[in-house]
Amino acid sequence: MATLHTARVLGAAVITIGVATAALTGCSTSGASTASASGDYTLWDPYPDRDAQSTWAKAIDACATDLGITIKRNAGNTGDTVKDLTTAAGNLPDIAMVDNPKVSTLADAGLLTTTDDNGFDVSNIEENILSAGEIDGKVYGVPVGANTLGLYYNPTVLEAAGVDIASVTDYASLTAALEKVVAAGKKGITFSAVGTEEGSFQFLPWFWGAGADLTALDSGEAESALQLWTDWVSTGLAPNSVISNTQGTSWDEFLTGEYGFAENGSWFKSAADEAGYKSIQIPGIDGGVAPAPTGGEFITIPVQKDTSRYETSAKIVECLSSGDTGATSLGYIAPTPDGQAAQLAADPSLEFWIGAVGDAKPRTADNLGISYGVISEQLYTAVQNALSGTSSPADALAEAQVTATEKLTK
Repeated sequence: MATLHTARVLGAAVITIGVATAALTGCSTSGASTASASGDYTLWDPYPDRDAQSTWAKAIDACATDLGITIKRNAGNTGDTVKDLTTAAGNLPDIAMVDNPKVSTLADAGLLTTTDDNGFDVSNIEENILSAGEIDGKVYGVPVGANTLGLYYNPTVLEAAGVDIASVTDYASLTAALEKVVAAGKKGITFSAVGTEEGSFQFLPWFWGAGADLTALDSGEAESALQLWTDWVSTGLAPNSVISNTQGTSWDEFLTGEYGFAENGSWFKSAADEAGYKSIQIPGIDGGVAPAPTGGEFITIPVQKDTSRYETSAKIVECLSSGDTGATSLGYIAPTPDGQAAQLAADPSLEFWIGAVGDAKPRTADNLGISYGVISEQLYTAVQNALSGTSSPADALAEAQVTATEKLTK
């Protein structure tokens, strides 16, 4: 069983480990000569905030130079990338990056090649990260890297309240710590329970940590997890604002310095470091580590009429996913042991988040595939209904299970 790790946090948007070197020196394309690659290739990604001078854009340029090709990049937001792919029949890009739960949706629509089709070798990629792109034994995409969730804490607030972070090992001891913090005049914990995928994403560690399964939303284990959150809100250990909080607004609350704890993602390293915040992995209901969901995009190779393009497309994917080049430029933990080792050598404080990603699991685990989207919608709806007092946790989850079953059996 994994143990709780304490460390400073990793920020997915701000890590710059080795980027100046890795992004500008190109990358290895093992087993293939770059001489055969030529021409223009298109890449769609969901990072409109990363301009031509960003480390990510420079990493793409370095791969293009290394391969002797031109890569034309089109950046849009995640939702638009998925929508554009599903409406671009006959004009699909060579490379497309999408949020990992959406890989199954695009694969089901027949838009993506498998590694059998495109010849990409995924044997060196960590299985728990890769499996988000695996359906019925076929792999449809490659992770550029991964991020995940942790439990941040404010050492100053905890010290004033007499809370030893080492005592926080399970749900009960965390609740006891929150009670001490509130009794000392501060606020307990903030998180995102908004009625979107963000709400499901943040609830999953507590759901899985209680032993619940996404195929049985109405289980006793699921009820225990939702009762925990509901009790925190009803007793004032968590604010009512969690019902509408995004992960960003929840983080803003934590930055006020009034809270003892916040559940949030590895992408807040810079702000956390500046504020002196630290983190532990989210505990399970009876101890150990609760598996948090993996976040991050997959690099996919859409179907092309000219299948000879796949060879070079696979080289582009390899360049961006091997080592730590792509992951580091985006602020993710690399998907391969070698890439993680390179990141750790450059920044030893990443040990915590490398461990957290290693303990994480994809949202589409257990071969849920496209079913995950339906289940997630019912899960975050149940969370909303319970936290708002519209339904009890048991009734909210029972309704969620009935609705999910109806939708999935149509």
